[in-house]
Amino acid sequence: MPDGSQKLNNKVVISEDCPVRSLLDRIADKWSLLVIIRLSEAQNSKRRFSELKRDVEGISQRMLTSTLRQLERDGLVTREIFAEVPPRVEYQLAPLGHSFLAPAKTLIDWMVNKWPEIELKREAYDNKVAS
Repeated sequence: MPDGSQKLNNKVVISEDCPVRSLLDRIADKWSLLVIIRLSEAQNSKRRFSELKRDVEGISQRMLTSTLRQLERDGLVTREIFAEVPPRVEYQLAPLGHSFLAPAKTLIDWMVNKWPEIELKREAYDNKVAS
């Protein structure tokens, strides 16, 4: 178990200084999961930056660059640069990124299946707070 995490009463406790926490923060951020899913959907398993920018609606060029760099740093994404004019850069999921797809898709399936219930809970809460 990584430093900063421990098991107490059969529960994993992730303290603030646990290195896993930074990866959890990254995967749970606004863009990383969307980028990973879009890369998994690529026809030839690769996507150019401009394709990702178009396919991840609402993401800025700066944020996409930052997200891809962090995912590459974590070993989830690989980047290949082609010596062309203009330079061509392609991104794809690394083996570690592919291994993350099953739990990611499970999470997304859960959200899609539970969305009607969550939406009702939100409406009930908003109505209660408004009154």
